[in-house]
Amino acid sequence: MVDRTRRELNDVEVVQIADTYHRWREGNGYEDVPGFCKSASLEEIRGHNYVLTPGRYVGAAVAEEDDVPFEERMAELTAKPAEQFKESAKLEAAIRQNLRGLGYEL
Repeated sequence: MVDRTRRELNDVEVVQIADTYHRWREGNGYEDVPGFCKSASLEEIRGHNYVLTPGRYVGAAVAEEDDVPFEERMAELTAKPAEQFKESAKLEAAIRQNLRGLGYEL
């Protein structure tokens, strides 16, 4: 992403987009891919009051299945921040002590 709203495409992505367009245009081997492309009918577009926002048609890519139970995954994700918070508290105490030694109080 170049910024929040703009993405810079690499050569592989440009070729993928061009190939998909040509397959759609020629009617040869094109398939809708959730999160990437969709050939919407005029009826479908009319049903959305002619709003052409891609998300209304393309949708989202299918998420990968995660075989790890939620509770276990959350324990993994929160373990590192918990360690970092403990270390942060130690460092804060050391800084406060050093500042007190210099005659400053926070």
